[in-house]
Amino acid sequence: MGQRGIFLDRDGTLNHLVYYADTDEWESPRTSDTLRLIDGVDVALRRLIDAGWFLFLVSNQPSYAKGKTSLENLQAVHNALDAQLLHSGVHLSAAYYCYHHPRGIVPAYTTNCECRKPGTKSLREAAASFDLELNNCWMIGDQDSDVQCGQNAGCRTILLEYSHSASKRGNSRPDHGVIRLIDAVDWILRQDHK
Repeated sequence: MGQRGIFLDRDGTLNHLVYYADTDEWESPRTSDTLRLIDGVDVALRRLIDAGWFLFLVSNQPSYAKGKTSLENLQAVHNALDAQLLHSGVHLSAAYYCYHHPRGIVPAYTTNCECRKPGTKSLREAAASFDLELNNCWMIGDQDSDVQCGQNAGCRTILLEYSHSASKRGNSRPDHGVIRLIDAVDWILRQDHK
């Protein structure tokens, strides 16, 4: 029997989105100084680790492809997230980022790819690397693309109702819906004991 994993979206799931006046939209942090974890995320993730789950970050990050920031800045945002989680005793088994976008302006990153959610390349790579049974895994995120990604890979899914991503929800049917990550963790751990 393979291992169990939790696939986590990043923005709107682990950290807050940031309002940018140049696009008049709430978006992923473009620089590390704007990264703010959502309250209680560290506690929720530690509970999953204590229960024996592997944790994987799976995130679409098209800001570089769209010409909004640099790859170095995006790496710095990840490093800041990693440092804050490690400070709280949370270790991610792996992080999978997609930097592509079909309507980008950077030619090498303007493409339709399998790593951009709802594509499943990242989940399949994690399954191969960590001996995961995807039907025993969960995908948690705040957008329809997260749910669709998890379902496409054979995972169970939980949709978070993060306020600033409401326009990117409504066309998926997750296994469960909650407000916050800690609520999702409570649900998953209850399923463990049924």
